[in-house]
Amino acid sequence: MTRASRNLLAGPATLVAGLALWLFAQGVDLPVVDPVKVGVVLMCVGGAETLLGLHRAVRGRAEPR
Repeated sequence: MTRASRNLLAGPATLVAGLALWLFAQGVDLPVVDPVKVGVVLMCVGGAETLLGLHRAVRGRAEPR
């Protein structure tokens, strides 16, 4: 499995998990973190990882170092 395909699998999964937290964790009170804010952060990370996977897929295989 290439790095691009791993990013293209993990990115949307992280984005969906963050979206679920953002939508459905409104009434949950945790002492340390706010699940809604964690959901927003996960959506940003998932979106960035998806974009990175798309970039790697379009760019193709990198030259050896």
